[in-house]
Amino acid sequence: MNQERTEKATPKRRKEAREKGHVLKSVELNTAFTLLAMFGALKIFGPSAVKSLSGLIGRSISSEAAYSKEISLDSVGHSLGQAVLIFAQAVAPILIAALIAGIAANLVQIRFLFSSKALKPDFERVSLFKGLKRMFSGGTLAELIKTLIKLAVIGIIACSQYMAYMNGYAKSMYSSVQVSAAYMVNAVINTGFIISIALLIFSGFDYLYQWWKFEKDLRMTKQEVKDEYKMMEGDPQVKSRIRQKQRQMSAMRMMSRVPEADVVITNPTHYAVALKYEESVSSAPIVIAKGQDYIARKIKEIAKEHRIHIVEDKPLAQSLYAMCDIDDEIPPEFYQAVADILVFVYKQKGKVR
Repeated sequence: MNQERTEKATPKRRKEAREKGHVLKSVELNTAFTLLAMFGALKIFGPSAVKSLSGLIGRSISSEAAYSKEISLDSVGHSLGQAVLIFAQAVAPILIAALIAGIAANLVQIRFLFSSKALKPDFERVSLFKGLKRMFSGGTLAELIKTLIKLAVIGIIACSQYMAYMNGYAKSMYSSVQVSAAYMVNAVINTGFIISIALLIFSGFDYLYQWWKFEKDLRMTKQEVKDEYKMMEGDPQVKSRIRQKQRQMSAMRMMSRVPEADVVITNPTHYAVALKYEESVSSAPIVIAKGQDYIARKIKEIAKEHRIHIVEDKPLAQSLYAMCDIDDEIPPEFYQAVADILVFVYKQKGKVR
């Protein structure tokens, strides 16, 4: 049974989506920034561009320029080269501004990203069934509504600007070519600039929609979250068994050292602590084994098998068990109590230290 995708995407899911090229991005925002930069550059560099292009057109159609020189391949090539250079100088700032704005808009949204997985062919995209399914999906309907709204906004602004400049169009017909061209270019630039601002506002709403859609597409089911957790952190049951095995192996290593002990101090039933003292190795006795309940009983059994003295001292056994780990030296406050026990044990064994 399919589960609902109700869980937010995990960092791992987001990373995998980014590697596949699936990122939060609004194409409308890129378009709006590019158009705004382009028409902004036109407002700044437009008058000089119009002046240069008007001069170029005027020179190309003047009789003096056309007939003062003998037409030859060299003269045509020279004129054409000059025309291309003037045209490039006129439009270069505008194209550069649009290019920079487009790159900046992409970097702001997705930062630098190169995904080889996004370049791999996806045969589902050429599937007729998948194509029909996408065509009649909710996402396609939303894109259609967005496009219609955008066209309506552009149409309304264009019509209102045309009506505002209509009287000026009629008057410019009786002016010089330069004046007429400047007026028309200025009208187009102003109209485009206003449309760009409107599209930028529209793209803000589109970005919110794309964010909602992106988060919705990345959502996971509860089972997917559990499976990912198991994969990253390990199955809790498996980890529990591993920890159990580790404890068992640690206990076995600890038990193998009990025969080396000088004495085992007990509770007598609940705690057992095995101590070993070598003057050449440490300045105080070391805890080589300790345990509670079942392990305490095993320590005492091994101690009996190897004829190691077992001394009952409830407070000392409990304190050593609580305060010392394996291979720790006993705390200084227990030196005297342990020393008395070791002296007693050595006397019993006939050892002198």
